Formats: sequence, structure tokens, C-alpha cells
Amino acid sequence: MENVREVLKELMSKRKLDTKFQDLMSAVYEDPDVLAFCQKHKAELSPDSVARSASKLYEYVQERNKYDRHEPTLMPGYQPILIVNNHLIEVSYRPSKQLLADEKQRAFNSRIKSVNMPKMIRRARFEDFYPDANRQSALNAALDFVQAYEANPQQFHKGLYLSGSFGVGKTYLLGAIANELASQEFVSTLVHFPSFAVEMKNAIGENNLTEKLNAIKKAPILMLDDVGADAMSSWVRDEVLGVILEYRMQNELPTFFSSNFSMDQLEKEHLQVNQRGESEPLKAKRLMERIKFLATEITMVGVNRRQS
Repeated sequence: MENVREVLKELMSKRKLDTKFQDLMSAVYEDPDVLAFCQKHKAELSPDSVARSASKLYEYVQERNKYDRHEPTLMPGYQPILIVNNHLIEVSYRPSKQLLADEKQRAFNSRIKSVNMPKMIRRARFEDFYPDANRQSALNAALDFVQAYEANPQQFHKGLYLSGSFGVGKTYLLGAIANELASQEFVSTLVHFPSFAVEMKNAIGENNLTEKLNAIKKAPILMLDDVGADAMSSWVRDEVLGVILEYRMQNELPTFFSSNFSMDQLEKEHLQVNQRGESEPLKAKRLMERIKFLATEITMVGVNRRQS
């Protein structure tokens, strides 16, 4: 093809087409993108191949205009482009920037599995965690874990046991860790433990206890939030929490905890006494040994930010 514009005009004049179709194709053959494409690929295209590709050129112009005007298209989320295939022009569709961004966000979100956790964990970021003097050590420990885990995820890395009063940012910091890991394509599971304990009791009647328990205990990175917030039955302590911790200790899987209790308080004031008021110090001690194997205690002190 020598002069693309002239060839296309000649093509229209030679073909015996009805007036309506001529008007439609005149606009297509005058389209700047079509002209530029034909010019770029003129060595591969003959006038006959362009004529045989008329419907594809028309499709391209129509779908591109709809795409530019944000109107419904044949392939929502995809942008039409022209290609040459076997000396004929065809229309192909490539993902739009918005579709790619949406897919990237969906993939990111899928790496954070949340069980009864507040929505704010999706927004939690290290840069928004304000480290005053009493919270700096917790932030440093979180950053150190992420850096070490990203460098060598196959090696065992102890998680954190974040203890402190209400509203000091324990749950938020867990969310920030999970989001940072997700940005590096690592999967974390965050569980509000008191709510999960209720689910486990209900799962007995639903006959899916093992399935739910396995999903949590085998998580690549597990974060148990608010441990000790509610009274814990012997069954939940031994057959739920105990099973989870035993599996994770044996398989050296990173595990995090948050609690209003220190480790010492959790053992003596929460795990040791069952719902019947009976003291079971050996069972509590055994459980705490697993927690201490899996996590390093960091105490967080500060004002209740939920009220600020």
C-alpha cells in the first residue's frame, strides 16, 4: 500500500456498496487510528485484505468510541486494539488500566483472610501507626518481623504477642503487618478469637468443626486477636486453642496474638481457671509454653485511641 488514505478512498469508490454502508465505512476509513495502523502495517496489508477486514475495522472504531465514552462495550473492562493476523486486520482486546488495578486490588485483598475482624484492618498501614514512646518498640518489632520474613519465609520466625489495654493499637498493628506482607504476596489470616470460639461451638452441630479448625491452624501466617477477652471453656482452651497452637508449634508457623492480658496474666487469670471455677494450672502452663514458643511478648501502653 503506497498512500494509505488514497488507497482507502479508492477502495470505497470501487466497491459497489449501499449508501448507508458507504457512510459508515467512510468514517471508519477516515479514522486517525485506523489510518495510522494501516500506515504502520502497509507492508503486510493489501487493498483486498483491508476490504476483507471492513467489519473488524468497524467493530474496532465502534468499541473504541464506547470505551472512550465509558459506555457498555462487548468486552467490559477491556480496550480494543487492532492487530494483523495472516495479512488480515483483526480486533483484539487487552485489559484496561482500571481492570488491571482492580484485579491487583482483589488479589491483594485475597491475601488477607479475615474472620470476624473489623473493616479497619484493610486500611491499616505502618505509615499511619503513630509510634509514641510507649508504642515504638511494638512498631520496631513488627517491622523487624516483616523484613526477616520477606527475606526468608521458609525459616521459622517468631510472631508477636501484643499485650496492652483497650484501644492502644494492637489490632491495628496486626492489620498493618498483614497488609505489608500482602503487598509482597504473602497470605495472612486474622481471627477475632472470641467470635471464632463461638463459631467452633456452633460447628459441632453443623458437622464442619474439623474443616473450620484446619483452615485456621494451617494458615501460613496466623493472627489471633483479642485472646482472653471472654471466658474460655475447657473445651475451647484444649480442643480449639490448644490444637491450633500445638499444630503451629510442631510445624513452626508464624503466629501472632493480641490480648488485654500480659502472658503471665493470661496464664494465671484466664487459662488456669475453667468456667466451673476449677483451677487447672498444668493445662494453662502447657498452653503458655506453646504461646511463648511461637511469639515474643511486646507490651503496648498508651491512650485509648478508640475514644479520641
